[in-house]
Amino acid sequence: MALLYLKVLLVGVSFLGCLYPLVDFCFSGETRGQKPNFVIILADDMGWGDLGANWAETKDTANLDKMAAEGMRFVDFHAAASTCSPSRASLLTGRLGLRNGVTHNFAVTSVGGLPLNETTLAEVLQEAGYVTGMIGKWHLGHHSSYHPNFRGFDYYFGIPYSHDMGCMDSPGYNHPPCPACPRAARASRSPERDCYTDVALPLYENLNIVEQPVNLSSLAQKYTEKATQFIQRASTSRRPFLLYVGLAHMHVPLTRTQLSADPQDRTPYASNLREMDSLVGQIKDKVDRVAKENTFLWFTGDNGPWAQKCELAGSVGSFTGLWQAQQGGSPAKQTTWEGGHRVPAVAYWPGRVPTNVTSTALLSVLDIFPTVVALAGASLPPGRHFDGLDASEVLFGGSQTGHRVLFHPNSGAAGEYGALQTVRLEHYKAFYVTGGAKACDGSVGPEQHHEPPLIFNLEDVAEAVPLERGSAEYRSVLPKVREALADVLQDIAHDNISRADYTRDPSATPCCDPHQIACRCQTASLTDISTSRNIGK
Repeated sequence: MALLYLKVLLVGVSFLGCLYPLVDFCFSGETRGQKPNFVIILADDMGWGDLGANWAETKDTANLDKMAAEGMRFVDFHAAASTCSPSRASLLTGRLGLRNGVTHNFAVTSVGGLPLNETTLAEVLQEAGYVTGMIGKWHLGHHSSYHPNFRGFDYYFGIPYSHDMGCMDSPGYNHPPCPACPRAARASRSPERDCYTDVALPLYENLNIVEQPVNLSSLAQKYTEKATQFIQRASTSRRPFLLYVGLAHMHVPLTRTQLSADPQDRTPYASNLREMDSLVGQIKDKVDRVAKENTFLWFTGDNGPWAQKCELAGSVGSFTGLWQAQQGGSPAKQTTWEGGHRVPAVAYWPGRVPTNVTSTALLSVLDIFPTVVALAGASLPPGRHFDGLDASEVLFGGSQTGHRVLFHPNSGAAGEYGALQTVRLEHYKAFYVTGGAKACDGSVGPEQHHEPPLIFNLEDVAEAVPLERGSAEYRSVLPKVREALADVLQDIAHDNISRADYTRDPSATPCCDPHQIACRCQTASLTDISTSRNIGK
């Protein structure tokens, strides 16, 4: 571990021109010029329908509605996978899991993470002179060199994986409920309820665990404070910046505090949606105050809602996956039905992104990487292929043309993890395998393989009735689907691909005091970025 601390310090010397302690970071005062800043906000398990049908204003997302009215909303925008780690890996690399190696989620005891030979967006922007920060959920490896501080982020404050992957003293809403952290004797994880009761959830600031267990009721406020402090210091330092915020919302457990203060007696989900919206609004307000003309803010989600959480899950809106629902199981998170990967998305950049525009372009989380790299005037990492595209013409040029073809990797409900067996071609969608994730009633849809594939015309937004295999429309689309799939698989076969290490070892578990039950520890007060002694030197 001592070598890891030394590595962080050396990175500070070589890149930032100054040392930063494990809870600090610094800005060297280089001239920013015209390079834009970037703020990427990623919601967790948020449903496409959570913002209302066709982005109608809702009582719980006033700030996001305002951002959409002042920017561009996307109605055909997709996560790169339908579960946490693969989606986040694709955001930071611009590559599908079959290329970057991340095809399913990492665990509390995972030794590995996003392969080290993959170049992250943060690393590219560091090389281009940016200061980089990450707030929130990482879930791409926390052990050793997989930690965010070693993957291009000068500053990190957050939880290393999903916040249901550890116990808390005051657990939030979950279905079924999970117990609080033990205080007297160790307990083991309950596989039936999927509750983590042996190790408390950790909160990191850079390489230090500053809170274990996490206080969920104050987490959103901490994230807001750290994000706004980062923006403030970066904007006055004459350095361009990248801030990536991985929200805990709307993943379970949902916080309890918002309900008690809500006079309109909203449901737990609605109250947490409002809390998330407030957090996003405060980040946007800070950008507007200190860096409005030169900051590109992009909000989206990692995948669709987690239906097995019942009333604690979001809404897929009109993307109900009726064909699958009739077979059994959920057509949301972990599936390749629209409810699993079609996510809300908003782009905001006053003076650059046109206001109150709805884009129907077919776009993806994969596109964030090449778009940001291009806008920063940087270069894509050499020696590898990318699945995302530069969306600048859609964002700034009035184009409604995005991808012609998009691939939705298997994400747990059916088929081999990461395999490309669902193909989006223009307004058609072909399934070579189908399956339903665990639904609220506990049912799971059977895995079914289709050769030739099921093909839907997505004018049928509910994916209710596939095209007749003998129809002229089907016969016209099928060869194009086959060609597109064959082309991408051949491209991947000749690409520089990575393989993630999914080995598990209990010693990789984050634990600030292994002598205490559930790794409980007393921690020092959290660092105020604005008073950190190295800032601005």
